Amino acid sequence: MNNQTQLISQKIVQWYLDNGRHDLPWRHKITPYKIWISEIMLQQTQVKTATPYFKSFIKKYPTQKKLSEASEDQILALWSGLGFYKRARNIFKTKEIIKEKYNNRFPKEFHKLLELPGIGKSTAGAIMTLGYQNPHPILDGNVKRVITRLVNQNLNLIKESELWKLSSQFLNKDNCFAYTQGIMDLGATICTPTNPSCKNCPLQNQCESAFNVTINNKKVSKLKKVIPMNLSLIQTKDSLLLVKNEDSSIWKNLWIPFESRSLKNNASGFKLISSQEIQHELTHRVLNINLNTYLSKRESKIKTNKKYKWIKKDRIDQYGLPKPISKVINEL
Repeated sequence: MNNQTQLISQKIVQWYLDNGRHDLPWRHKITPYKIWISEIMLQQTQVKTATPYFKSFIKKYPTQKKLSEASEDQILALWSGLGFYKRARNIFKTKEIIKEKYNNRFPKEFHKLLELPGIGKSTAGAIMTLGYQNPHPILDGNVKRVITRLVNQNLNLIKESELWKLSSQFLNKDNCFAYTQGIMDLGATICTPTNPSCKNCPLQNQCESAFNVTINNKKVSKLKKVIPMNLSLIQTKDSLLLVKNEDSSIWKNLWIPFESRSLKNNASGFKLISSQEIQHELTHRVLNINLNTYLSKRESKIKTNKKYKWIKKDRIDQYGLPKPISKVINEL
């Protein structure tokens, strides 16, 4: 570390100690387990969105040992509405590996973390640095933006290997916790994607882009793929008929209404009470959902090879549901 990078590193540490987001829930009573859950939740999700989910998750499963007892359905239930459900499925897979291979003790070696589902190089680095105080570079979106602006590089043109090299050079090994939290907070609150607050940045005298940031990393917006869905939600007075979606799709392993066509041979005795069209936007797709809701006098058997359940309405929060379906059910 040369004098310039050392100065930058020290300034980030001091800025975090004075101005960092110390109130974030994963920064209290820190464990590698809590860092892991928070890092997975924060993948492709903003802090303000992830925070209530993290609090609920940790309240239900405060330790690795408690999580080891959870079913995939229970984990998905806590994830309902957060999106990118593969993350939750990977949490289930990872906790199973930790239970069977590591006796419910979170691995302390970087290479072992990389072997776990859903944990890449940056997430493993965060767990090592924040959970174990063992300094490793990280490279999330905020860090990429800060370091490329410091050296006045175009984020779209610089190689990933060069980004990792820069991240390693700036890393403060003496106070890796404050530095790592600090550079993430700096990117999230000061060195923002647009309209960065250079006048409030502790690195304004060292940054080669200060007060002259070129917004050159905007992505060209593309038309989202539209996916039509025709679903039938069957309910009795006290229960709902849902099927486990075991197809490889965005809602894999979540509980959803039947596809309307698959209920053709079971429709007798179901009374249509409402129809609605729901448009639900995802990051890369738009779901156009045509949802018919039916009333059934009783919990009848359904002719299907799919896994289905009549779920009591007062227990629906124990199952993982997609956000648009959960919203409809809550309004019934």
